[in-house]
Amino acid sequence: MTGPLRHRALAEYLGSAWLVAAVVGSGIMAERLTADDGVRLLANAAATVGPLICVILMFGHISGAHFNPVVTLAAVVRGSLPAREWPVYAISQLAGACSGAIVANLMFDLAPVTASTKVRSGTGVWLGEVVATTGLLLVIHLVGVARASWTPVAVGIWIGGAYWFTSSTSLANPAVTIARSLTDTFTGIAPGSVPAFMASQVAGLVAALFITRVLDAGS
Repeated sequence: MTGPLRHRALAEYLGSAWLVAAVVGSGIMAERLTADDGVRLLANAAATVGPLICVILMFGHISGAHFNPVVTLAAVVRGSLPAREWPVYAISQLAGACSGAIVANLMFDLAPVTASTKVRSGTGVWLGEVVATTGLLLVIHLVGVARASWTPVAVGIWIGGAYWFTSSTSLANPAVTIARSLTDTFTGIAPGSVPAFMASQVAGLVAALFITRVLDAGS
């Protein structure tokens, strides 16, 4: 990651926007094409994996392609990003994610912002979000160390799989979670469900940092 912070912030904004536009837009399209929730989830997952890999490849050399405040915080803790830059990254990620949700709503002739009514709650769901976030951060760090060029594909595959094997459908990103509260469609999350999801994501961050510290110490 080199270059002016403003360029890196723009990359984080654009990548986050395209990612959420893909998540929300594909969810709306799936919702309109079928009433089968399994098919909807499959379509949503498949249509998210490709754009996610693409934006990581597009912007990785500029900003590191975090698109996620907990990924950026992990980088700060590990010393690969100055702590003073975290707020700039996080604000850019949140602004981009919200912009992506708004654009997706508008593309499908919906109001720019509609608060989601989809409640996502319960111990199992929160645990699913911890698992999803922990796994994502481990993939980024451990694959990045072993085979850095594979990281974009590995992240995409993890998220695509975690849509299905976690009870939370793997939001795994505070900025994306907030943005998805702005659309009352298939991928939405009720605003009241957001704080617990964000707490679960932070718990996933703590778990991932602990695991990687143990593994790094033993290598």
